[in-house]
Amino acid sequence: MQITAKSDYALRAMCVLAVAEEGVVVKAADIAAAQDIPPNFLDAILVQLRRGGMVVSRRGPGGGHQLARPAWAITLADVVRVIDGPLTLIHGERPEAMSHPAPATHLQDVWVAVRAALRGIMEETTLRQVVTGDLPAPVTALGTDHRSWTSVWPPPETDLPEQQPEA
Repeated sequence: MQITAKSDYALRAMCVLAVAEEGVVVKAADIAAAQDIPPNFLDAILVQLRRGGMVVSRRGPGGGHQLARPAWAITLADVVRVIDGPLTLIHGERPEAMSHPAPATHLQDVWVAVRAALRGIMEETTLRQVVTGDLPAPVTALGTDHRSWTSVWPPPETDLPEQQPEA
């Protein structure tokens, strides 16, 4: 799974808005500077977030952006879906729409499980939790597991049995 730069920037921008005082609007330039986001890219992201009902904006000299709902009511999945669409697509299709000939028939089950696991984290984690660090228990458990911090599985120092058991 790959999270796009656009979704990452959108989530970071939303975190900046989440810590703003209630009723205070934040200028796009301030968000861009705070999170090192290219300003033109951020402007396009903010338009998408506004159209998706995630932020409201006010024009003019005192203008800026603010969350459309409280930070506790916006999940990471909400933001990613507005920016990039469904959380998990395989060849542009939802996992339940996929079918593979044997012997890969059950790969669909894996894709559905991957989507469920991703949704379990993204739909249960709110902007408020991210900015306060009060993350849901599953996120904390995975984030503190040293195995989660390596992209190689199993980690190189792990010994594997020489043969896999027969099915």
